[in-house]
Amino acid sequence: MFKNLFNNNKKSKKELNKIALTNEDQINEIFTLSEHKPVLIFKHSTRCGISTMVLNRFETKLSNKIEDFNYFLLDIIQNREVSNFIEDELQIVHQSPQLIVIKNGEVLSHNSHYGIMDVKF
Repeated sequence: MFKNLFNNNKKSKKELNKIALTNEDQINEIFTLSEHKPVLIFKHSTRCGISTMVLNRFETKLSNKIEDFNYFLLDIIQNREVSNFIEDELQIVHQSPQLIVIKNGEVLSHNSHYGIMDVKF
């Protein structure tokens, strides 16, 4: 009885095509991709509960729009130098969690923490 009750309440979530952002060379690729559709960069700290919660909510929100964007996930614990490079290149102060939206080679918007859920792309 409980098995059916809980299984029926699960929403189907499409698999996101996340690309791990692990090196600075990918930034050029991101700008090129942004000419065709928006690129989302999510800076995530695997040591932060708030970052994990916001990431889960964000990905749930995005799962119905997976064709509309390219999605890069940056683990700032493993790749802090890439995060620093993004901060320098885009002149956006580092925060975590943080979402940066790039379209047509320019930063369209960015926000951090709970404000990520309000970012338009």
